[in-house]
Amino acid sequence: MDIIASYGTLLIIIAAAVGFFMAYGIGANDVANAMGTSVGSKALTIKQAIIIAMIFEFAGAYLAGGEVTSTIRKGIIDSTPFMDVPELMVLGMISALFAAGTWLLLASMLGWPVSTTHSIIGAIIGFALVAVGSEAIQWGKVAGIVGSWIVTPAISGFIAYLIFMSAQKLIFDTDKPLENAKRYVPVYMGLAGFVMSLVTIKKGLKHIGVDLGAVEGYALAIGIAVIVGLIGKMAINRLKIDPNADKQMHFNNVEKVFAILMVLTACCMAFAHGSNDVANAIGPLAAVVNIVEHNGEIAKKAALAWWILPLGGLGIVVGLAVLGKKVIKTIGEGITHLTPSRGFAAELAAASTVVIASGTGLPISTTQTLVGAVLGVGMARGIAALNMGVIRNIVVSWVITLPVGAALAIVIFYILRSAFGV
Repeated sequence: MDIIASYGTLLIIIAAAVGFFMAYGIGANDVANAMGTSVGSKALTIKQAIIIAMIFEFAGAYLAGGEVTSTIRKGIIDSTPFMDVPELMVLGMISALFAAGTWLLLASMLGWPVSTTHSIIGAIIGFALVAVGSEAIQWGKVAGIVGSWIVTPAISGFIAYLIFMSAQKLIFDTDKPLENAKRYVPVYMGLAGFVMSLVTIKKGLKHIGVDLGAVEGYALAIGIAVIVGLIGKMAINRLKIDPNADKQMHFNNVEKVFAILMVLTACCMAFAHGSNDVANAIGPLAAVVNIVEHNGEIAKKAALAWWILPLGGLGIVVGLAVLGKKVIKTIGEGITHLTPSRGFAAELAAASTVVIASGTGLPISTTQTLVGAVLGVGMARGIAALNMGVIRNIVVSWVITLPVGAALAIVIFYILRSAFGV
């Protein structure tokens, strides 16, 4: 208890710094996933992708980031064994953030799309094991999260496969691909608008004091979807296209239409990602702030301090701008050849999966969701369309993330304990 009384402010400053560092790692690694398909399919330049991500990641983190935070903070480890030694919880959360942030930085430099969710979970498990022993870890919850690593890529891959095949059937495999694109693409746009507005209404508006019932929420989401579809229709009708051109030219023009759609889904994906993954940085930080402010008392339900969500959002934005390019390349160009229509299918599927997961409070990996979706789109064109070497590297980096996060957290935890004399 003494170090909390003596060094309370210093501990909060250190936690805020490593929380920002972790958010920076999320920006460098995970946000790049959200933007990779748009850049890989040439719908956006790197610069445009970074600007879009900055705006929507921040909005997602700030408006809808509170729901998953509670799962990360109180779901993986049981706080009861820490009741008598809250300073271990504080130092542990700081070491977990520092460890996970370090691994993300390294992976981003190598261009590996790893999971920020796994990184922080591995780190939290690592410090808890050496701080109070294995009984503090909720192994059932961990098993659920491990299960979600298999389930989520499978779900998003399946949804991406369906979306891509529907576009193939309704648009590309027809005699008049361009006419059909004008007819069906606004429907896809409306669907993307619906998915995104639903997560905002369900998760985001509560944090700013607006709580809509289920009927009003769905009605508003449908209204937004209709508006988005109509705007999309107007935008597509303004494209200058020669109806007498050959079919290949028509295909290229259809891809142009999908490129408009990719910009919309890129915004969706960034928003969904911000809402889901900011928790990885601010969950442990919120726990530290809470314990220090309550003089060592570990509360069951912690209120988020006003500055925590903006700090997480800012860290994500800076990390993306400074270090995001390498992972963008891996996702966008490394796994399979992406066109705007394929990239759209992958992104909408991933965003939908993230929305479903955020709604249930399950801390899934956005990375795995998106990689699963890109694989689903690749599979629709046959196994030969996939770059198995890149996929193997990605899978290996996923497998080692948990143990690496745990090992780093243990080392940093011991250093902090001796530094503070606990």
